[in-house]
Amino acid sequence: MAETLLIPDQATKEDIYQSIKPQIQALISGETDKVANQANVAAALKEAFDFFWVGFYMVKEDELVLGPFQGPIACTRIKRGKGVCGKAWDQAETMLVPDVDAFPGHIACSSASKSEIVVPVIAEGRVKGVLDIDSKEINDFDEVDRKHLEELMQLIAENL
Repeated sequence: MAETLLIPDQATKEDIYQSIKPQIQALISGETDKVANQANVAAALKEAFDFFWVGFYMVKEDELVLGPFQGPIACTRIKRGKGVCGKAWDQAETMLVPDVDAFPGHIACSSASKSEIVVPVIAEGRVKGVLDIDSKEINDFDEVDRKHLEELMQLIAENL
């Protein structure tokens, strides 16, 4: 695959997801290195939507450990059930948080983050990690993001 994404100009969020999902799938198809795949997925989502922070936390023993990401430095380890990422891992479900300051137990890796969506990466019947995306805007994520990011994580979970 080419090193650039084809992102439609002046498109809706729905249109952008429809455009980039097959490109991301093609980008990581056949690549066996999980770190390379995580890095490319994070970069593609950051490029397509200009989110504040996009990255992965992977389950290692009893905590989530920071994986490839795009954005400012981040928290390195998160305990199960703690913060938005830890809760998404513990409950094996997407967490859509319109205002992180109103989320009980939110872990503030950056004070610039205002809203967040965390999607579990589930393979072989268990959560292997989470995709974490932060925005500088309150209420920046919605059901369109949830739908497409969950579909994307299902499509590529085995490659991550």
